Amino acid sequence: MGPSARPFKGSKIPILGLVLLTCVFYFKFHWPENTIYRPPEPRQASKHMDSLSLSPSLPKGLNNLSHLLYWPPTPGHGEDLLASTSAQSSTYQLRGPAQHNYTLGGSLKAILVARDHRGHPKTHGGDLFRAQLLGPDLKAGVPGEVQDLENGTYLLSFPLLWAGRARVLVRLIHSSEAVGVLRRIWTQVGATVDFRGYFRGPSGTEETVVCNVDPWSTGAQGSVCQYKDKESGELWFCAQPPTLPCDSLVGHSSGSYLKVTTQQDEALLAGKVTDKVLPQGIAPILIRPAVSGNSSLSLALSQKRLCGPGLPASTPSGFYHLDVWHPLACSSRSFPSADSILSCLAGRVVHMMGDSTLRQWWEYLRDTVPSLKPVDLHVPYQAGPLMAVDTSRGTVLHWRAHGRPLRSLRTPVASLHSVAQELGGLAGGPHTVVVLGLGAHFTTFPPAVFAQRLAGIQAAVSTLLAREPRTLVVVKLANTGYKSVYGSDWLTLQINRLLRAAFTDLPVAFVDAWDMTSSLELPDEIHPRRLIVRNEVDMLLSFICPH
Repeated sequence: MGPSARPFKGSKIPILGLVLLTCVFYFKFHWPENTIYRPPEPRQASKHMDSLSLSPSLPKGLNNLSHLLYWPPTPGHGEDLLASTSAQSSTYQLRGPAQHNYTLGGSLKAILVARDHRGHPKTHGGDLFRAQLLGPDLKAGVPGEVQDLENGTYLLSFPLLWAGRARVLVRLIHSSEAVGVLRRIWTQVGATVDFRGYFRGPSGTEETVVCNVDPWSTGAQGSVCQYKDKESGELWFCAQPPTLPCDSLVGHSSGSYLKVTTQQDEALLAGKVTDKVLPQGIAPILIRPAVSGNSSLSLALSQKRLCGPGLPASTPSGFYHLDVWHPLACSSRSFPSADSILSCLAGRVVHMMGDSTLRQWWEYLRDTVPSLKPVDLHVPYQAGPLMAVDTSRGTVLHWRAHGRPLRSLRTPVASLHSVAQELGGLAGGPHTVVVLGLGAHFTTFPPAVFAQRLAGIQAAVSTLLAREPRTLVVVKLANTGYKSVYGSDWLTLQINRLLRAAFTDLPVAFVDAWDMTSSLELPDEIHPRRLIVRNEVDMLLSFICPH
């Protein structure tokens, strides 16, 4: 990376030009927002924009954020909390008459009517509901599809994939009014967190400043230091230290969560109205087994192709039965023992790059396979790189954080490699597996920031697969768990839309962590439980060893 200081004082750019350029930047990258938002007063110290490459061309699939990230608009401003959608008042019921029994392989459909806290039916959509069909006795579960009809009603659809008892559970994650707050902040406020940059001089003197993804979010009143990744063009900015030069940056850590909400916003996002169960609207059902010849089938699993890159997406992507995940697009395998895992990973070099939810996969393999020995690389654990090896089987497992922006304890900046930089250094081949897990650390920035990051990673993946098509690339989607303005499930859904769009034309495999963490009646946790991690890793291994 090459740092450079860009002074503000004495700038020859007229203030009017700065304002116009700022407007162009927001207009280019943010979809229209129907709610009226009054941004805070402009800061006295804006930064230069003439030579900051903040708007590189985006690839196909990411070049129309307005269309890709469409969500039904929320009219009004949400001043009246009682007019927002209420889980307690909203109701759902079967779309048709109840049946005594249901047929395996069929579907269950229901209509949900959203109501406000006064009991009045809503007349617009935009709520974030989550629906599940659960079979507690069979440790089974599947996410239901929620179709927003944009008039206050929602069509719920559940595939009937196992024989036995099942019941419907519906939750209101966020009212449409709360979604309006999240969308406004995501698209108009900018960064909602900041970071610390640690500079060290020759004599050991240290100075600490604020850093971020754009120069304005550093809060600097004077010069800023700009750092550009040579591989991907990713930019990073720090306020100019008082006495030290830009090239003396040695450390990085989390900073502060910024105050970005009003009291009204906080009421709409409060825990008492977030992630609440709707009153039961459908009695438990019984699903009959299917008869095929002389046998009785208890699961709706048709003969499917082997798991591999380029599979079409399905809705839902799979379901649980007896705590085992069954994808609907391919025939997965289980790897119940250390030996079965090692047999699959023999001779493989696995490069995992992402956040701590992907690090959980590395930790699961380390803890499950005793012969995989961690190597102490004397680095901060939160950022890595981490490595474990089994020399007898020729297996090497790497994990490292995806680089900045990364919320972590202090770590050397030299350890924070960009994903594009790492991919550029891989030869690839039939023994190379690349796993990408992006999302959790990008919900605190406008969508254009993640789209730009994905553009560089997509190009690097495309180049890697072009030079060695036998390389396996697996993308882990982001999972449920966050419930705040800094990382709501609604924001994660948008991140997953961008991930899907970025890699849709490339032969990569997806592990749908969103569906896998929203199918069972378990608490939403940003770091899923071992049961879910085991099934996620089994999906990864099914892509590596489909036979």
